[in-house]
Amino acid sequence: MAASVEQAFDYGLLLSIREESARLAALNEYLSTRSYIGGFTFSQADVEAFTRFPEPPREQYFHVLRWYRHIAAITDTSSANSCDTKGKRVQPAWSPPEGTEQPRLHLYNSLTRNKDEFVPQNGKQVLWYCCGPTVYDASHMGHARSYISFDILRRVLMNYFKYDVFYCMNITDIDDKIIKRARQNHLFEQYREKKPAPAQILGDVQTALKPFLVKLAETTDPDKKQMLERLHAAVTSVLGPLQEAVQRGAAASEVAPKAELLLKEAKDLLSDWLDSQLGSQVTENSIFSILPKYWEGEYHQDMEALNVLPPDVLTRVSEYVPEIVAFVKKVVENGYGYVSNGSVYFDTAQFGGSEKHSYGKLVPEAVGDQKALQEGEGDLSISADRLSEKRSQNDFALWKASKPGEPSWDSPWGKGRPGWHIECSAMAGSILGESMDIHGGGFDLRFPHHDNELAQSEAYFENDHWVRYFLHTGHLTIAGCKMSKSLKNFITIKDALAKHTARQLRLAFLMHSWKDTLDYSNNTMESAIQYEKFINEFFLNVKDVLRAPTNITGQYEKWDSQEIELNKSFYEKKAAVHRALCDNVDTRTAMEEMRALVSLGNTYIAARKSNRQTPNRMLLQSVAAYLTEMLRVFGAIDGVEPIGFPVGGSGQNMDLEAIVMPYLSVLSDFRETVRKIARENKVTEVLQLCDALRDDTLPELGVRLEDHEGLPTVVKLVDRETLLKEREEKKQVEEEKKRKKEEAARKKQEQEAAKLAKMKIPPSEMFRSEIDKYSNFDDSGFPTHDAEGKEISKGQTKKLKKLYDAQEKLHKDYLEMVQNGGSS
Repeated sequence: MAASVEQAFDYGLLLSIREESARLAALNEYLSTRSYIGGFTFSQADVEAFTRFPEPPREQYFHVLRWYRHIAAITDTSSANSCDTKGKRVQPAWSPPEGTEQPRLHLYNSLTRNKDEFVPQNGKQVLWYCCGPTVYDASHMGHARSYISFDILRRVLMNYFKYDVFYCMNITDIDDKIIKRARQNHLFEQYREKKPAPAQILGDVQTALKPFLVKLAETTDPDKKQMLERLHAAVTSVLGPLQEAVQRGAAASEVAPKAELLLKEAKDLLSDWLDSQLGSQVTENSIFSILPKYWEGEYHQDMEALNVLPPDVLTRVSEYVPEIVAFVKKVVENGYGYVSNGSVYFDTAQFGGSEKHSYGKLVPEAVGDQKALQEGEGDLSISADRLSEKRSQNDFALWKASKPGEPSWDSPWGKGRPGWHIECSAMAGSILGESMDIHGGGFDLRFPHHDNELAQSEAYFENDHWVRYFLHTGHLTIAGCKMSKSLKNFITIKDALAKHTARQLRLAFLMHSWKDTLDYSNNTMESAIQYEKFINEFFLNVKDVLRAPTNITGQYEKWDSQEIELNKSFYEKKAAVHRALCDNVDTRTAMEEMRALVSLGNTYIAARKSNRQTPNRMLLQSVAAYLTEMLRVFGAIDGVEPIGFPVGGSGQNMDLEAIVMPYLSVLSDFRETVRKIARENKVTEVLQLCDALRDDTLPELGVRLEDHEGLPTVVKLVDRETLLKEREEKKQVEEEKKRKKEEAARKKQEQEAAKLAKMKIPPSEMFRSEIDKYSNFDDSGFPTHDAEGKEISKGQTKKLKKLYDAQEKLHKDYLEMVQNGGSS
């Protein structure tokens, strides 16, 4: 070997060493001072010397092996004599890893009833239309089922899969239900304003009951019949007392409250009757807008309270009537609609007969279901004359000629109003164009509403792909029972939020599949509450670890097997969550994987603390930050906190934890010092005050202190109501424990008293009281004959003698105890 200033090394002497190991050792020592990085290269003599090695040197001769590989890599080992001393060392060939196939997002598509790979039409942009509420009453948990579920899906697509989602939703503010309810409300308020006398109220309710009872008798649907029966029972229960008071001429002070109660209970019944008598006289369009405007406002407030993102675009039917008219005109021009008596109907036969179209894409087996079709047309649109206007029973209204008592707008076919299905087609088409990526709605809207939407939209655009993916959320039941607004069997969102937080409701939804039926029950909500509590405790424990003082370099700690194992599990759980979200946004499985990750984190923290070791802060921070981000993606955390749930409630613009925790830490340290001194000096009163601070004072302020033997006190900021509930539960457990202890002591005392009473009895008296068993006794009180006068057998005598001897010993012990000053 030689640098530029040296001659090539003479291997002659070195190679003359016969013993191979000695020769290699000498060569290794020489080459230890030679480095090609330091400028040394090799000569032809070096190459010739190294070609004498029949095989690579052993690892122990490191420097020889290093140069052997260096020469072999640069020269052609099969013809070393042709080696060019100017050869360059080159990088070996590289090949990429095989890798693994990554899961792709699949969504359950109602158009195929399969999980289809989600492929947007235009890169990462997603055009999404969602059917909004018909606003004629309070929003209920059925609405929450749909809109929270779609909010979760939307957030996952935007914030996890990073799609650019454009979300459009409608408000139905023109509808048969709205028209009827608005008209009835208007007429009932007019009736109240006239301040009818109690006798008139009584007479009107009795008159209204006649058609109501006919309706009740004709109703066959068991749920509707049950609802009507409940209404009938409520009305008759208050009608009788008013009737009795009026007949006997009771004072106004007695009659008036009874009349007001009857008005309250009979509102629906009276409103329906008033509508049948006077509904056709209500013609002012503004009357029909008051109701939906009010309930739309309530709906938006409910959605905000549930942390549901607002749509990018909101469309109202009342604002799109010109567009709807134009849409209907084109459907007719394209040959798929016809005019009949001022109304316009969709020709399902003409559309279905076309080669490029198909009617009933979502639920083909429901085509022809007249009950479903009539429900889709609306209560005001299924009279015999209306039904007779259609060429086929399967046809549906695009535009309805308005009757007296209904709002109306001008159109080429006369005064009328939009059909129900047409509104979504026209509004979605105006905003999203001829094709959208996703259309969403409740499961019960598949037929006829969404099938009719598809038909009329594809008739308008003359295509077969108005919607690429149709998503339908599952039903919601209440404790196993069907929920229905029309059946008055529903829980409003406000009522639900009075019992549980928006986060708890969302967690309940996340713990179930978005497309399956969800049962809203105590068990469902308790599971969500426990999940929230479980994961929040983990966040609080991690925050406590992170609050431990350290410098910037101290936060990087050595990883042992525990950290390596937890980190491995962490990445496995992240991969499992990703697979679950790719599988139709399966949040149920994702939440379970996150729960499992928290369990692993808890186990790690507990193991480290049990060994008086500090948990690795950077690793726990990564795990907690990931869980926080996933919950933020799901909409269960609404804030910028890097770890955990927001502290201090929503609407607070300050970081409460950052502000108060330094003071609480000082307080905790001071308390710990005081406790230590009190224990050393056995000052019980001071220890009790420290416990009272922990158990009584601080929970009222939303602060929990956790004392651990041999470890610093843990300080946690927790919701005040949660802490007070925990305190009450702890109090109940302690009281139960105390009660059981007192009960055990009482039983023990009773047993001891019974034993003492038995000990007091001399053996000569123990059998004499049992006159139902024995009739004669000897001088010692031992029975000789049974109750019938027969002499007691030898076997029985033997058994009685054992009892007698045992009692004799007990009584002897008693006498000794008395002599020694014991119980008397």
